[in-house]
Amino acid sequence: MNHAIAGVFLLGMILIGVLSLKKIKNASSYFVADRNAATPAVAGSLLATIIGGSSTIGIAGLGYSKGLVGAWWMLVGAIGLFVLSVWFAERVRSYTVYTLPEILERQYGGNTIRLIASILIAVAWLGIVAAQIIAAGKILTVLWPGQTTLLMIVAGSVFIIYTLLGGQYSILRTDLIQAVLIVAGVIVCAFAGVSSAGGFAQMAAHLPPSHLSFPINPDFGWVDLLTFLFFVGAVFLVGPDIYSRIFCSRNPHIARRSLMLTASVMVPMAFLITLTGIAARVLLPEIQPESALPALISQTLPTGLNGLVMIALLAAVMSSADTCLLTTSTIMTSDILAPVLKIKEKHFLGVSRICVIGTGIASLIIALKLQGIITSLLLAYTVYSAGLVIPILLGFYADRFRINAAGAIIAIIGGGASGLFLKLAGHESLLLCTIPLSAVLLFAGSRLWAKAGTTR
Repeated sequence: MNHAIAGVFLLGMILIGVLSLKKIKNASSYFVADRNAATPAVAGSLLATIIGGSSTIGIAGLGYSKGLVGAWWMLVGAIGLFVLSVWFAERVRSYTVYTLPEILERQYGGNTIRLIASILIAVAWLGIVAAQIIAAGKILTVLWPGQTTLLMIVAGSVFIIYTLLGGQYSILRTDLIQAVLIVAGVIVCAFAGVSSAGGFAQMAAHLPPSHLSFPINPDFGWVDLLTFLFFVGAVFLVGPDIYSRIFCSRNPHIARRSLMLTASVMVPMAFLITLTGIAARVLLPEIQPESALPALISQTLPTGLNGLVMIALLAAVMSSADTCLLTTSTIMTSDILAPVLKIKEKHFLGVSRICVIGTGIASLIIALKLQGIITSLLLAYTVYSAGLVIPILLGFYADRFRINAAGAIIAIIGGGASGLFLKLAGHESLLLCTIPLSAVLLFAGSRLWAKAGTTR
């Protein structure tokens, strides 16, 4: 029965892609759904995108290994969305663009900064799509044990196909369905897990004393929390996939309301997902942390219901993967290939679809080589946040702060490179230094360039 449920779900997602194909008339339809999405579509797509593999399998794994503090992975995202909604959403929607790098070009001028930012985002987001493919493979392995590689290929192929066919229209439609499945699945799983573990009192008796501590515990201190806030939360404040949803909104008011609604739902979801990991720690103490959620579903829920919840979990992963896939492909087409190759408007849609295929295949290859979900995501987020967050946020006030493209380029390259180096070298305690470093490089580079221009 579970196999039939999985098969129907995967075929249904492809069918939505086929049905969305007729709505694609031009690049605007494919990239931003003609900028006509209402609040349910935007909020549903945001929620489905955010509660992906990192926020289900990943947070449950953090709950399993670190306790209630694992909820911070999503809570910092809610903080980022709240700040974006209040201060920046209307500014972002006022730009009639397709991608975040185009905003940088509008802020600072010149194609160079747009190209550099696009390359950094494309590289980072390949890793994020790959992490979702890994998560999908781990979920389906519960139904088909021992076939991880094949299942990753199957899951990856499905979301590549429906994204290829219907673009943003496919994603908004599938994400709304997936958001409902995700929320229902998480609620069922959390209550089933806590109930099977004997309730909170029994769980506390079988857990390490610090496992239910919040907001910090001995395994997760204030430095860890700040790292999450600045490198994970910042991706929600200034993220290409988040901004792609704002670009799809019918107007700035809908963009702002959708962000606020999504942030509000994320808070209880963060704790519910974490509780499933904590319950798995009590019930299944010998498993790997990132296997906690699939294992809990398969062992605590009856046949049929566990299949439905497993599909909800798969929906969470695929909804993040499709958005990140289209975002990366859009950036590659619009910001990297089009300016360099001078692509004509009539060929734009065809090139975009080729990029979806190429990006999907590249991510699948990376996925087959990666291991940990949270580890790979945090690496991508660190490089992105260290390089781009400060130049983008301050770019909204470029004239007031007298910053220019030269300073922004130096900040993007210097911040991103320093984040990558510190992360790969294992200097986790120094990662927070990359944010002020990016700001220093932005202002110093702008001043030096301005002074050099004056001298000439």
